[in-house]
Amino acid sequence: MGANMQAALKGLYLVTPDWDDTDRLVSISEAGLKGGAALLQYRHKTASPSLRREQATALLALCRRQGKPFIINDYPELCVELDADGIHVGGTDASVAEVRRQVGPDRIVGSSCYGSLELAQSAQAAGASYVAFGGFYPSRIKKYEVSTPVDIVTRARQAVALPNVVIGGMTRENAVPLIAAGADMVAVISSVYFADDPEGAARALAGLF
Repeated sequence: MGANMQAALKGLYLVTPDWDDTDRLVSISEAGLKGGAALLQYRHKTASPSLRREQATALLALCRRQGKPFIINDYPELCVELDADGIHVGGTDASVAEVRRQVGPDRIVGSSCYGSLELAQSAQAAGASYVAFGGFYPSRIKKYEVSTPVDIVTRARQAVALPNVVIGGMTRENAVPLIAAGADMVAVISSVYFADDPEGAARALAGLF
């Protein structure tokens, strides 16, 4: 992974909602990037293969125009096919080592580690570029049982030599203590995509960094 990609792993991390309306998805994503988001992850759990390819292609073109990395959630084959910048995998998805082999040495590989430092250490050993912890707060989008303690961010700074992402119900207010604890990136969905002013909401969040 190039130095410019590594440098991009800091700040506001936009993650898309499950919207089938590609034009709306691209429009709000563009507002978020203009507001200062550092990178964009395409995540749509219920899209058909054709819709997934259509949306990923459109969002990749947007990220190229904005000069921001584009990450695809869960689909390494699509990541390679479109020449996206990276892939994000969950703790129950394909292993980090397997995905790293598929996408090669130069792409970003992110791994969901929930509330587990052990998962984060394993992901680092397997070739991850960053680790993600959460959820920390109730989410409007994702349903999960895990309530991740804030102090995992502090402990991760000692245990893992990778940038870390915090996710789960993130707002400007509740991101503050996590950034103070050492979070490198704050991942948001609803705080930008469901905001009255998505660009302004992204700017307020990005301004925390």
